[in-house]
Amino acid sequence: MEKEMSGFQRVLWLLLCVGGIFSAYIYQGFLQETLSTKRFGPDGKRFEHLAFLNFAQNIVCLIWSYIMIILWSTKNSGTAPLLKYWSPCISNTIGPALGLQALKYISYPAQVLAKSSKMIPVMLVGALFYGIKYTIPEYFCTFLVASGVSLFALSKTSSKVVNKLAHPNSPLGYGLCLVNLFLDGYTNSTQDDIKKRYPKTSGWDIMLGMNFWGSIYSFVYMFVLPGGGGLEAIQFCQQHPEAAWDILWFCVCGAVGQNFIFTTISLFGSLANTTITTVRKFFSILVSSLFSGNPLSNRQWVSVFMVFGGLTYQIYLKWKRTYPKAKAN
Repeated sequence: MEKEMSGFQRVLWLLLCVGGIFSAYIYQGFLQETLSTKRFGPDGKRFEHLAFLNFAQNIVCLIWSYIMIILWSTKNSGTAPLLKYWSPCISNTIGPALGLQALKYISYPAQVLAKSSKMIPVMLVGALFYGIKYTIPEYFCTFLVASGVSLFALSKTSSKVVNKLAHPNSPLGYGLCLVNLFLDGYTNSTQDDIKKRYPKTSGWDIMLGMNFWGSIYSFVYMFVLPGGGGLEAIQFCQQHPEAAWDILWFCVCGAVGQNFIFTTISLFGSLANTTITTVRKFFSILVSSLFSGNPLSNRQWVSVFMVFGGLTYQIYLKWKRTYPKAKAN
């Protein structure tokens, strides 16, 4: 499809993908923050069962991916069987759930910043367990990101932000984000392995497989295991329809965002997608600070620019390595 497009068409598709990813995930972030901090109804109750968001999003994305495959996919064989997704989906179910739980203890900008430092555990695991050698610029990027996250965590948080949190606890919140990062790393590497073993597997196939098992795991956790809170979450939505609408739109944004991410990867490659999503995370923090009542101190803004400066430099290094190879081919 990429070769059939003219330069103008490629620009239009790129703008569409950028706009889709930005609008879907920035609004989803706004809804995620709303659901984790807002008090609903005259009784002023919080929505405590944030893991329910994962279950609801799994269901919506499962339906969405199935519809996309029926409408657009022309491959009937050669894709990865559903059983191949059961393992990475365990980490993909637990990881995002921990990330959502972290919003009870740290602010949304802090969570986004912490989750942007995925390169740190990736490089640690690669260097310590697999003997991968990294360049000095790569270590510099990691140092800049780690320093920025540490500076943000040690900076004094506005009392206005702290008062919005359900249970302020920075060490616990950042700890949950760290575990989330390691689990995400396992999920991503396993998905890459599946794609390598089954080249005909499309993004929608992966989306279907991951959300199929994710729906099962989340259902068991929310409705079968004791203390899951699934029924309580449904009762809360019945008593507070506003929360139910927020959850629905949260799920729709997730499905739309995933669709544009897979489209970007298929048309322009994973590096372009990394660039877009990194810039999007910065704007998510900006929107949260300006419109969601999460003011950042000057010291925290410095840490934000340190993190995204490191990420931008890392992306530049990847572009530098990738494009000469593309020209040589």
